[in-house]
Amino acid sequence: MSLQDKAKATAKNIEGKLQEAVGDVTGDPKTQAEGKAKQAEATARQTLEDVKDETKKIIK
Repeated sequence: MSLQDKAKATAKNIEGKLQEAVGDVTGDPKTQAEGKAKQAEATARQTLEDVKDETKKIIK
């Protein structure tokens, strides 16, 4: 996984956690859901990059 892609996924995860926390504090379910969605997107990106890394190992 490229360092840049990993950093983007980590940043997206942190952004999602913060947004979810804001939703918790304000009682806004929409903000909570958007934060959780960003976290899910970050997890998917991380998984995709892990698969790419493993594929590269197999091909070598």
